[in-house]
Amino acid sequence: MTSVTPPATALTFDLATKRYGQLINGRLVDGASQVSVIDPGTAQQVATTPAASVEQLDDAVEAAKRALPGWSALSVDARGAILHRIADVLVEHHEKLAHLTTLEQGKPIAQARDDVSWSIDFTRYFADYRLPNEVLRDDENGYVELRHRPVGVVGAITPWNFPLFQALYKLAPALIVGNTMVLKPSPTTPLATMHFAELVRDVIPPGVFNVVGDAGDLGAHLTGHPGINKVSFTGSTATGRRVMEACGPTLKRLTLELGGNDAAIVLDDADVEKTAEGLCTWAYANAGQVCVSIKRIYAPSSMYDPLVEALARRVSELTVGHGLDEDTRLGPVQNAAQYEKARASLELAHEHGTVVAGGHMLDRPGYYVEPTLLRDVDEDSPLVREETFAPIRSVLRYDDLEDAIDRANDTPYGLGASVWGTDTDRAVAVADRLDAGTSWINHHFQLTPDVPFGGVKQSGLGAEFGRIGVEGFVDVHVVNLKRS
Repeated sequence: MTSVTPPATALTFDLATKRYGQLINGRLVDGASQVSVIDPGTAQQVATTPAASVEQLDDAVEAAKRALPGWSALSVDARGAILHRIADVLVEHHEKLAHLTTLEQGKPIAQARDDVSWSIDFTRYFADYRLPNEVLRDDENGYVELRHRPVGVVGAITPWNFPLFQALYKLAPALIVGNTMVLKPSPTTPLATMHFAELVRDVIPPGVFNVVGDAGDLGAHLTGHPGINKVSFTGSTATGRRVMEACGPTLKRLTLELGGNDAAIVLDDADVEKTAEGLCTWAYANAGQVCVSIKRIYAPSSMYDPLVEALARRVSELTVGHGLDEDTRLGPVQNAAQYEKARASLELAHEHGTVVAGGHMLDRPGYYVEPTLLRDVDEDSPLVREETFAPIRSVLRYDDLEDAIDRANDTPYGLGASVWGTDTDRAVAVADRLDAGTSWINHHFQLTPDVPFGGVKQSGLGAEFGRIGVEGFVDVHVVNLKRS
């Protein structure tokens, strides 16, 4: 069940002596303080990174403001060429960035490599993206055209579960339409982002992209800063509320991608083994620490027992270990606070349901939690009602499909959902009734740069990716000509 292979090394420098800097106005700048970066696979410090003072945040915002006129004046083709050069840098340093992601975040190295690959794909997509003007009227009375202007300085805040990928999928669409950016990574996962910033500081003009470190107290200063025109935030719903409040006094533009409690409804014609494979993959990826992962599984009574058995078998076979071990399929949870939350969740699991796989914390250095599956769970349990950000998942029984849909929708969240069955027309009809920003059929958690992604209810505001996502980084400007 557990893997104990020591971490491999793929870095060309010693993290213990590597000196990271914040990227402010094209220069690497020391912080006002230092933050320890902990490898969740060992619970040991692997590096230190700088944390900004409020004054340094002011410097970064001012640099972005100064760079804005020149950057937005460049042709979109010129900006796109720079984004392609950024993607080239990601390609060149692919393995190093993946290695850093695993060291700071804990996910298996194969998943970290995917993060970098996705970053490359999204960057190239937006490098070639063109947001067209739209002629709304052209007749004998006049001419009306819808145009777009960059919103200005974007404040981007990324969480710890996909630190590099989420930095790039905010940066690329913001830059292609002429904005500049100040980005703040999570205090617990700044390594890959800061290393990326160092790699591209000679690629991106000074001030266009700035990265500031955080000791846990900088977020409110960034979101409330009068020099920030838009905030793009990914994180918890609770923090999202505070971000929205901070943006209120200056009426900042705002995109929020928040928490989720995604339901998967299995129909009675689903293939048990194939469905169990898909559910396991998208319920336990990244140790269950994905806002849009499957967290509640609704299965019909007619196939409840065989589906639970098939899931339990797969969950029990997940190899748990350090992310740098190539055989690891499930790494640790990311930090000590999440580890303690997982411990509390496991206690509830034994009280509120029947544990059919896992159910324990692993007694070894690092923040390891056994992948756990529950059946016959009390639906009023916090394990069902709240977002569980750990490898702990529940299978719930239903006898009536209408009841399953109602129960799946009975949550303040609405990020994603999925339906599993062989009759795709029926599955689509069910998916259409789920309160979610995205409903997948026979898969889950597919993100592509051309398809908008966002939540409803308390899972977010606005969307990222696709035309809708790009439009979140521009202001509308209408040119209205009257013909005499």
